[in-house]
Amino acid sequence: MGGAEGDHEHLARVLNSHLDTIHDTYQVLSQKPSCFLKRVSWEEVVKVGDQVSKQATVVGMLWMGQKPQAKAMEESMTTYFNALQGFLLLSHGSMVGAGPTLSSNIHEMVKKVVDCSFKLLSTSVHYCGSRSDEEQGLSIPVLVGTVWEACSALKKAPATNITAIGRAMSQVAVTMKDVLREMKELKPACLDPSDEASDVSCTKEGETQVEDNSSEGDIGNDLSPEEMKVANAASVVVSDTLTVVKELIRAITGLLKMENSDDGGAFVDSLEKLLKLCQGIGVQIDELGACLYPPQEISAMTVASEKMLTHLNDLQVEVENIKGASEGFIRACDSIRSSLKRFESDLSCSCPDDLESLLQSTTLSD
Repeated sequence: MGGAEGDHEHLARVLNSHLDTIHDTYQVLSQKPSCFLKRVSWEEVVKVGDQVSKQATVVGMLWMGQKPQAKAMEESMTTYFNALQGFLLLSHGSMVGAGPTLSSNIHEMVKKVVDCSFKLLSTSVHYCGSRSDEEQGLSIPVLVGTVWEACSALKKAPATNITAIGRAMSQVAVTMKDVLREMKELKPACLDPSDEASDVSCTKEGETQVEDNSSEGDIGNDLSPEEMKVANAASVVVSDTLTVVKELIRAITGLLKMENSDDGGAFVDSLEKLLKLCQGIGVQIDELGACLYPPQEISAMTVASEKMLTHLNDLQVEVENIKGASEGFIRACDSIRSSLKRFESDLSCSCPDDLESLLQSTTLSD
């Protein structure tokens, strides 16, 4: 079979052959490189990524004007896949000494470049076999743009374990800030609705009250004084936790010289443990935020508080083992311990033992 259809089938076979080779190479990324290999700097990976970006540009230029010749398309694909192959091998080399967090970041970045490249080249081959010269429209330029973006993102990727873990901790802090904001949006209930003046008790003096049923029944707008006390105490806990995370990030960013130490990966393992503890505290912060809406779940908040304290203690021990905690970090830890203690005291006041006994006896008698 000759002509356009034959050219298209040939290009499809060439494409599939290259895809199989790249797929096999890509599988190597899931394997941990030998610690005896020399680590490839991330700067080298970025440079090869620039070459991949340039090859994407070449593919795009083939579509300027008439449909490209099959020979030009095949040559372009071969050069593109050679660049992509080198990119994958260097990326794998950059994972020497990388912990799970950094490895995950690298894998995600590389996958984006590969996926966008596959889409561009597959679409180009598809359009080469199309009978319509206008079918490709703006698709090719758009796909070239996605490769550019994926390759450009490599320059912003973390190049060290400390950077990757620091960013992950920062993301935990961002989530905590969201929880804190929601906590501060909780509001007390208005005065006794049986009071004729209660309908204006929540309106500022001098304001005209406008009937608005859209806010009726809004969750978090009807906390009792006791529930508001618990909510306020919880917000202090979250605020103090954010300070701990801030001091923790500051502590690990000062350890860059220790990352390349020949300790068999013990330093990186400690960093990963710190991250898991930090994320564990974040999970409990989420739990606290969810339990503050009425009716408040006192027992669940007590459990969350206890888990936070355990994580905090482990966190401080791990920091001490790595370097030795700074005064700022120690003060932050002491502060959150105090706020957790006050929080648990407020929880116990919200659900006194005699009330719990009364509820239990009532349940049993039923």
